[in-house]
Amino acid sequence: MTVEENLQQLGIILPEPPKGVGNYVTWVRTGNLIVTSGQLPWKDNLMLWPGRLGGEVNIEEGYWAARQAALNAIAQLKAATGDLEKILRIVRLEGFVHCASGFRDQAKVLDGASDLLVSVFGDRGKHTRLALGISDMPLNSCVQLGLWAEVSG
Repeated sequence: MTVEENLQQLGIILPEPPKGVGNYVTWVRTGNLIVTSGQLPWKDNLMLWPGRLGGEVNIEEGYWAARQAALNAIAQLKAATGDLEKILRIVRLEGFVHCASGFRDQAKVLDGASDLLVSVFGDRGKHTRLALGISDMPLNSCVQLGLWAEVSG
């Protein structure tokens, strides 16, 4: 089954890739790697679940925010390649979780992104991961993530 067929079976319509909010590009290709900039949980120009995990945002909301940020990252990969079948492997997910003091469930939050990547790309979606908690985040986002993907041609 293709990635597009997986998306359809999951009932997912990819969003338009979000534009940058500063002086940077949203993805870069170098050789056979594409690296996305930090993706936030934007949906229809609305920041989903702003605030800190363990404060204004609970783990379930953080999970869904990470999933939305991953959808935005997949949209960036599609913009970069024109065809998601060119993605040979998701190499790395780098995730940052906006945390209240004492919050230590970053991995549970970022599972929202990891679970989606494996559902969409199958074995090609299995990746390494960095999960960090931070005290402040741009635009008060609860999560931010970036992807590294190996591509063909």
